[in-house]
Amino acid sequence: MADTANANTNAWLPALKAAFPLTIPICLGFLFLGASYGILMGTKGFSFVWPMCMSAFIFAGSMEFVTVNLLLSAFNPLAGFLLALMVNARHLFYGLSMLGKFKGLGWKRPYLIFGMCDETFAINSTAKIPAGIDRGWFYFWVTLCNQLYWVTGATLGGLIGAHLPFNTDGLDFVLTALFLVIFLDQWLDGKHRERLSAVIGVLTSLACLLIFGANDFMIPSMIAMLILFVALRPHLDVLRPAADAPEATANHAMSHAADQQKEGQTRWR
Repeated sequence: MADTANANTNAWLPALKAAFPLTIPICLGFLFLGASYGILMGTKGFSFVWPMCMSAFIFAGSMEFVTVNLLLSAFNPLAGFLLALMVNARHLFYGLSMLGKFKGLGWKRPYLIFGMCDETFAINSTAKIPAGIDRGWFYFWVTLCNQLYWVTGATLGGLIGAHLPFNTDGLDFVLTALFLVIFLDQWLDGKHRERLSAVIGVLTSLACLLIFGANDFMIPSMIAMLILFVALRPHLDVLRPAADAPEATANHAMSHAADQQKEGQTRWR
């Protein structure tokens, strides 16, 4: 029994030491955004128990912000289901790409699937696990640490949200502002055709806004964007290798220049 306990400790402790440093940058962002969400819930009259439990059991930051308005609006389970499905549809593709990595991980696998958010996916899908580190425990600690950051921030925000001495109007815009910053950053870094997906998203949203109105455009626009992105995926995927392979392009140019130089030397001779 003692040997088994030591073996388990020898597996999870090094994995925790390897995974924790990778989650530190996410910790700062999750504490701030989670606190913003908790404060928003507090200012709407909800006890801190609500953001604490919702962040633990829903664990989908954008959907949690949306849920605040769903809880305060008329009961419409179908609209809530469709909205949740569209907001988190990207996780379908995350899950498919992680099936191989999660294979054979036993009891950890269900939790890894549940706790996979954007940031956790980014780490677990790209991290080079050091030699001797258990793969399952590494994924587990990355996932758990990130969720704990979010739950802690949401709980603290919920505790202080109802007691803030200043006006918190507009706090529900924080997630929209975050997405706007991400969109602008990607737009400014992109070039020419790389911005095609952003243009598709904006034009689709505007078209649905004009057709369905301000109260009902969100779900149709997300469905339309999902269909368009899937249909145009071959064209959108072609853009990425060209943008992400400057070294290959440079090597090709150098090789071409060398061939021309050799051809010139041959002709000179």
